[in-house]
Amino acid sequence: MRQPAAAALWDRGWYRFARRLDSPNFGPRPTGACVDLVVVHSISLPPGQFGGDEVQRLFTNTLDWNAHPYFGQIRGMEVSAHFYIRRGGELWQFVSGDQRAWHAGASHWRGRANCNDDSVGIELEGLEGDTFEPAQYECLAALVAALAQHYPIAHIAGHEHVAAGRKADPGPGFDWARLQRQLGWPSRCFPEVLSLPRGSL
Repeated sequence: MRQPAAAALWDRGWYRFARRLDSPNFGPRPTGACVDLVVVHSISLPPGQFGGDEVQRLFTNTLDWNAHPYFGQIRGMEVSAHFYIRRGGELWQFVSGDQRAWHAGASHWRGRANCNDDSVGIELEGLEGDTFEPAQYECLAALVAALAQHYPIAHIAGHEHVAAGRKADPGPGFDWARLQRQLGWPSRCFPEVLSLPRGSL
């Protein structure tokens, strides 16, 4: 049964402490879907440039495709994530957690395909393979903990894990062990990278 404290944080899948900006890129989850996975992504537009509103515009289908040469490579894309965490820890939400966001694409994890059906997608402002800011880890850990109070979250993985060979974000710069320490969750909830000997990556 949902606890009162958790219910106070959420309103129909919208998180109280996130800045809301509705994306049109979503749909219903399949009947009976068990939302037990968080997928961590990284994004910056143009790649390696931070601080603008291009990500928000991408997720709301308002990006000016002619504003930068790179945008020609993604012209017409209709994508979204549930959440986006800026470098300074500012949290945005684009899709209700009760709905299916379009973030994982062709994917497979914990014996199931189509991870969009039963996952929450969280984008970190950052460059694939590069490092992330302490404020982002703090925000991410707090958000995942809040999600776990509201949904039966049991697994956390990167886009690179659920779409191996196709995607590589957030990449080697993301500190999975740090996130695990902040959450205090067992290793079984995380990708196997946590069980590898230090220095083996």
